[in-house]
Formats: sequence, C-alpha cells, structure tokens
Amino acid sequence: VNISILIVAVVIFLLVLHHNFLGLSDFLKRELSDSNPLGLQPIDFIPAVPQRLTDARNDKEITVVIAASDERLGGAIAAMNSIYHHTRSNVVFYIVTLNDTMDHLRLWLSSTALKNLRYRILDFDPRVLEGKVQMDPQKADTLKPLTFARFYLPNLVPHAEKAIYVDDDVIVQDDILELYNTPLKPGHAAAFSDDCDSTSNKVAVRGAGNQYNYIGFLDYKKETIRKLAMKANTCSFNPGVFVANLTEWKLQNITKQLEKWMTLNVVEELYSRTLAGSITTPPLLIVFYKQHSSIDPMWNVRHLGSSAGKRYSPQFVKAAKLLHWNGHFKPWGRTASYTEVWEKWYVPDPTGKFSLIRRHSEAYEAK
Repeated sequence: VNISILIVAVVIFLLVLHHNFLGLSDFLKRELSDSNPLGLQPIDFIPAVPQRLTDARNDKEITVVIAASDERLGGAIAAMNSIYHHTRSNVVFYIVTLNDTMDHLRLWLSSTALKNLRYRILDFDPRVLEGKVQMDPQKADTLKPLTFARFYLPNLVPHAEKAIYVDDDVIVQDDILELYNTPLKPGHAAAFSDDCDSTSNKVAVRGAGNQYNYIGFLDYKKETIRKLAMKANTCSFNPGVFVANLTEWKLQNITKQLEKWMTLNVVEELYSRTLAGSITTPPLLIVFYKQHSSIDPMWNVRHLGSSAGKRYSPQFVKAAKLLHWNGHFKPWGRTASYTEVWEKWYVPDPTGKFSLIRRHSEAYEAK
C-alpha cells in the first residue's frame, strides 16, 4: 500500500512539473516574440554595432608616404592636414625628410592643431644615391634627394603591404580610403594616373615634345632606349600620386630595377635633354612600361602649377578629389592659382621659418 501511495505521489509530482514546464515554455516564447527590441538575450549577448557607425569607421591602417624637405615643409603640412580632415580611417603618415629638418618638423606637428596626427618621421640618407644621379657641380642645388624617396618605399615602410605616395604640393578633398582601395591588376606593383586619360589633359612643353608621352622624357636617339622597343608616343603617367602594392614591389625587385636605370643614365645620358618633368620620372616610365594599373584621374588633377593663370573652372577644382600643383608655381607662392584652396589647409609654422622662405621666394620671382 505504501509503495502504491508513493508511486501515485511521484506521478502527480511529475504531472505538475510537466505542466509548469509547458507554462514556462509558453512564457519564453511570448518573451522572445515580444516587440521589445532587446527581447530575452543570453547574458553574454553583445549588441551589433549599427551599420551607420560601422561604415563611418575603418580600423585598417592606411599608410601614406610623403617627402618633406625643409624649404617646402609647409606644403607637406597642408597636404597632411587636408588628408586627415577628410577621412575617418586610421591613416598613418610616414614623413620622409633629412636629418637637419627633423626638429623643425617635429615642433611644427607637436605644437599645432596637427598634434593628433599619427605619424613617423623617417630620415632619408642621400648617400644611397651615390653613383645613381648625375651630379652637376654648377647646379648642385637642383638635386633634391627626397624626390627619390618614392623609389625606396619597401625600405621606408617594411611592414606595409600597400601604401599611398603623395607629393608635398597636393591638397586632398575627399576620403583617402577611396584612393587606397584602388584595384591593382595581378602582377602590377603600382597604379598611376595616366596622362592621356587625365582630366588635366595634354600639356605641351616648349622644345620637349609633349609632356604626356614617353618621348618627352626619354632620348630615343640612344640605342639602349631603342632596344627597349617602347613606343615613343606611349602615354606617360604622373608619379606624384600613386598607390603601391609593396608585396608585388618586393617580388619584382622594383627598387633594384629603378636603380639600374638611374646608374645607366649617369653613364649614357638616357633622359631627354629637354626633359619634360623631374628626373625621377624616366626610370619609373621604363620599369612600369605597360605594367601598371590606373587610378581615377580625379585623384590627381594636376598642372595647377604649370602656369600662373587659372587652368580650371572653380566648379571643376571644387569637384576634384586631389589637387596637384606640379610645375613651377607652387601654392605657397604669390603667383600660383587657387592659393585660397591651399591656404585653407595650411597650418602656420610656429617658428616663422617657412613664412620667411615664402617671402624670399616671392621676392625672387618678382625679379
């Protein structure tokens, strides 16, 4: 009898427990389907970041390399400021300069509104150019070692897989992330803005053919150039702004290839005698002949410094993603066009040194 009573009690207990369990299950279902946006969440639940916040931030480090010589330091400052204020991305500037400029640059960055920039200052050793650049004792001041810094990108940023190089005479008006995301074709170590397709268009240089093709940069009378079988009317590109795949750059030993052509030029004078541009362009044209990708031409709207007059309409200048004052007339000089755009991003030199250089250069231009 006791056993029977015990069995009945256990059965009743199980029925009550089952009923309660079903009730709890219904309650949970109601809670999970409730209109409450949180509902019933596990204790370790972490709400997803709203898509609008995800889109507004990018944690990937974007490497931007820029050269900064002392006499043009204000240019690099304005360029970096314009990049910094147009992006939410994690941009890190690698500023290549000479040893005697480091203290001036560091003070300018640390004691102005640019103190929040992420940057590293790199010392460029000009001795790396020995035997690779034609030295003219009468024109010693014309050789600018830092213009060759772009040849050594993997040495300057050894841990980066990709980098953007920009000259110091540019202003960026859009998010640099877009330029960084420029697609490069397989096997291409860099992407440039082609001159023939450029919105900046074709600029004739007196006595030098055209600045937008190879004959404006290379001496086709030299056998070494002819043997390369590069068509003289091939569209050139501008190396003042480019995106580099540094993994591919290292695989192809691009730096060694560039040094080879620099050295050959010292011996054979392979560059055009009426060179339509800087002496850094010819070796790049040779090494990247039909082996480079293209960037959006609006990311290198150039030739703003080719004349004192205004080359473009105000509407076009406003729409440009990157403005480039390549040429003689720099935006920190009195006679350049659209200096008001550049001055918007210029941060005054706390030492006053750059202002003095600017006044001296204007006095020189006036003579």
